[in-house]
Amino acid sequence: MTEAPAPVRRRLIEARGLGRDYVMGDNVIRALDRVDVSIEYGEFVAIMGPSGSGKSTFMNLVGALDTPTRGKLWIAGRDVTALDDDELARLRNEWLGFVFQQFMLLPRTDALDNVRLPLMYTRLPAEEKNARARAALARVGLADRMDHRPSQLSGGQQQRVAIARALVNRPSMILADEPTGALDTVTAGEIMDLLEDLNSEGVTIVLVTHEEEIAAHARRIIRFRDGRVVEDVARTGDEVTV
Repeated sequence: MTEAPAPVRRRLIEARGLGRDYVMGDNVIRALDRVDVSIEYGEFVAIMGPSGSGKSTFMNLVGALDTPTRGKLWIAGRDVTALDDDELARLRNEWLGFVFQQFMLLPRTDALDNVRLPLMYTRLPAEEKNARARAALARVGLADRMDHRPSQLSGGQQQRVAIARALVNRPSMILADEPTGALDTVTAGEIMDLLEDLNSEGVTIVLVTHEEEIAAHARRIIRFRDGRVVEDVARTGDEVTV
């Protein structure tokens, strides 16, 4: 069998024939089936679909949190299927930042230490770690909340801390899983404005959402159903192309 050629270098994510199965007792659940998707550096992509469509499985794979059952997946030019657990951890730490619906902050730790957490596994000097964490919090508008614990912050502020934590390693891509799901409408809009600003600065944004209003902030929408991509729509200004 002829091996697939290497992916195009400008593509941050490239999936070819991607599949993921899960064994549930005597049953095999095909969560993803023959998915071909490419995401270039600097894109803003929304991943949509009903429950069980495969969107979360796809997000876990492109976040190097899981490995495919079949097919090929490259992240930043590296073949994920060829990496061991330590190499996958380094890939996540160097290239990816994660934002989740429930913030995932340590409750007894202030904002600065929550943001500094991903830097624990680097060899940076303590001064550089502190500087990066402070700069990330300032970037999301929380320069005056660095010593506050999560319980002392609003939901929107907690999500900003989570975004600062995702930024602290200066990743090429932020993966956001329902980042506004626990927020009110006004605060959700503020978080999406922040993600748009980061994207305008060159950070690739890939977010999972079930809300059309949130997806409308993206420049491209990929819809999943039954483990397959059923629609891939890109926006250019007010135009829509498929």
